Amino acid sequence: MKRILQNFIKGLLTIVPIILVIYVVFKIFMVLDGLLGNYLKPYLKDDYIPGIGLLLTFISITILGWLSTKVFTGTLFRMIDRLLEKIPLVKTIYSVIKDTFHSFLGEKKSFSKVAIVTIPGTEVKTIGFITTEDVQGFYDPLKDYVAVYVQQTFQIAGITLLIPKEQVEVIDVKPEDAMKFVLSGGMTSSQGEKSLDS
Repeated sequence: MKRILQNFIKGLLTIVPIILVIYVVFKIFMVLDGLLGNYLKPYLKDDYIPGIGLLLTFISITILGWLSTKVFTGTLFRMIDRLLEKIPLVKTIYSVIKDTFHSFLGEKKSFSKVAIVTIPGTEVKTIGFITTEDVQGFYDPLKDYVAVYVQQTFQIAGITLLIPKEQVEVIDVKPEDAMKFVLSGGMTSSQGEKSLDS
């Protein structure tokens, strides 16, 4: 009986992560495919092939990106950008979404530096990600501080801490490895060498 239970647990450990990954990838695919695919299905009906919507979405975004570099259409996009940044409430939502996308995909990516922070008054350390080193632009007296995002274990949520620069130790660990380590509660670990970044 004990051997059967062990094999069952091994089966769970093997198959459940695979099933969950396939499920998540499938759901993401369906959502992205449906962005334009839902408009095409009534016209194509039985001829619709899953993935056409996703392909057209990718092509549309690429074309819009190209158009944003052109003089006329680029000016138009900038006008829309300025308009959205002036409308009350909309400007808050828009700026958060825009800044988040720029943090992950822009030229100056956030979450590119992993840091260890000591919790004040203790010897306990936590892992965080430096999201910006220019906190002075937000509030001038914080010019000697950096913003560190601390991810919560087993959750998407986290907390942003403003910490004096000298109390932040940048370590030589890939952001992906650090995120896996934090999200798994330390159960997933990979070796990374520690280094000071002054």
